[in-house]
Amino acid sequence: METKINVISQSEHELEVSLGYDEIQTEIDEAYNKERKKIDLPGFRKGKVPLPMLKKMYGDAIEHQASEEIANKKFWQIVEEQSLNPISTPKMTDINLERGVKLSFKIQYEVKPDLELKNITGNEVKKIVWTVDDHQVDRELEYLLHKNRTLEPAEDITDTNYVITADLQKVDDAGNDVEGIRSENIQIDLSDERVTQDIKDKAQNKKIGESFDFSFHDHHETMEGEEKKIVHEDIHYRCLVKTIQKIVLPELTEEFVQKITKNKFKNLEEWRVNIKNGLQSYYDQQSEDMMLNSLLSTVVKNNEFNPPHGYVHFMLDRFVKNEEEKAKRDGNKNFDRKEAHNRLHGQAEWSAKWQIIVANIAKQENLTVEETELETLAQKEAEDTGISVEKLMKYYQDSNRAEALLEEKVIDFLKKNNDIKEVSSTEYQNSIKKEGE
Repeated sequence: METKINVISQSEHELEVSLGYDEIQTEIDEAYNKERKKIDLPGFRKGKVPLPMLKKMYGDAIEHQASEEIANKKFWQIVEEQSLNPISTPKMTDINLERGVKLSFKIQYEVKPDLELKNITGNEVKKIVWTVDDHQVDRELEYLLHKNRTLEPAEDITDTNYVITADLQKVDDAGNDVEGIRSENIQIDLSDERVTQDIKDKAQNKKIGESFDFSFHDHHETMEGEEKKIVHEDIHYRCLVKTIQKIVLPELTEEFVQKITKNKFKNLEEWRVNIKNGLQSYYDQQSEDMMLNSLLSTVVKNNEFNPPHGYVHFMLDRFVKNEEEKAKRDGNKNFDRKEAHNRLHGQAEWSAKWQIIVANIAKQENLTVEETELETLAQKEAEDTGISVEKLMKYYQDSNRAEALLEEKVIDFLKKNNDIKEVSSTEYQNSIKKEGE
């Protein structure tokens, strides 16, 4: 077997292979035996056609079909032996079988291009320091109390601690009903921050059977010819109150604390400390994620390039497939592949760039993942899960765990070699306000 790699471009290579007929004889014989079982000719029982006759009548078709399968099989064998690392679906560009002599073929494939990395270190990236205060703990407690509330029938509305059931009728600017736009038995929680303030204000002192009008401002995109236009309008509704229920929150007694936390905490102070710690952990993780997103985006922006087309589509197909599978799990039968494809294209392109940059940083900084590291990880996870080391190692191989670990090493390198500047949440919010002015 003779092989040659032709470099077509920085991100596209071509594998050229030539195989002697004796090197593919076994596969050719298997192809004849396979087809022989299917062929039925007059004068012969099915599967009993003499081999010389079969070769004479169908030899060209059988061997050419077999040659494509052989070429694909040999390609992947060479990929593994020579560590070629194609990053998208390879494409056969030429195949030529000379019966009894040789098989030659060419297959093009994309690779991660070598980049001249720029500004991967020394960048300043902000990391927001969020400090949880008692006010945030109070808000979380209020949320938990509302989850455990009860509702009692009431005759009128005296504040926002009510849930009403209402019929909503859209009206025009003159107060006339708009035909066909009506909703009945809509539940409105006046304590919900998402409910427009005009509803909360206009509902005050209303009784069952009474109505009030409310409005809200809406803006949306519309097309005028080939141009997008933002339309602003005030929307008006009439609300008929059908039922009123007062929200009754439980008292923060020790008994309630123990019940809601399943005896994990004895009193309110212990519970507040736990809530505060939980919120702090959440904000710390959010801060870390935001910092990492900013850092990685900066590195990608500093090394702008066009990623291989096939690699982008490989990423895009994977993202769309993941969303489609999630939609099935969620019972969504109206998944729109075209919409998801268009929406996720930018994310796929960015991910393709990032993965190529990861490979280049790892190469430049001599970052690798050794087999012993995977074995150590497998031993630890085996102790935690009870799954054998052998099965875990097989799973690591199938799921490209080594690539994920290498990416973690690259990210650690970037975190250590860039300036992570901590700023308070107040300072950060003030800077956002200034940018918006």
